[in-house]
Amino acid sequence: MASSKEYLNFVLEQLSEVENIRYRAMMGEYILYYREKVIGGIYDDRFLVKAVKLAKELMPNALHEIPYEGAKEMLLVDDVENKEFLKNLFEAMYDELPVFKKKKK
Repeated sequence: MASSKEYLNFVLEQLSEVENIRYRAMMGEYILYYREKVIGGIYDDRFLVKAVKLAKELMPNALHEIPYEGAKEMLLVDDVENKEFLKNLFEAMYDELPVFKKKKK
């Protein structure tokens, strides 16, 4: 199995070819955004997305995981190399995801 860093680089390389994706590092993890909405993240050697209804429909056999203690359950994405699948997944999820609100200072 690849190291966490190798897996992270692999996933980020695949995602770099999907439009409207951005990410940011946060406490050793990466939070992923699609068209400015949080879709999931990369936690150690796992690429997880929020467990919204359409994601469950598109990935009916996906493993359900909790990325860290106290977090909500998410779905493991195992088809990382298929950019068309990722684009379709993110687009399907988009309407179900809440709008990201920046904190006021």
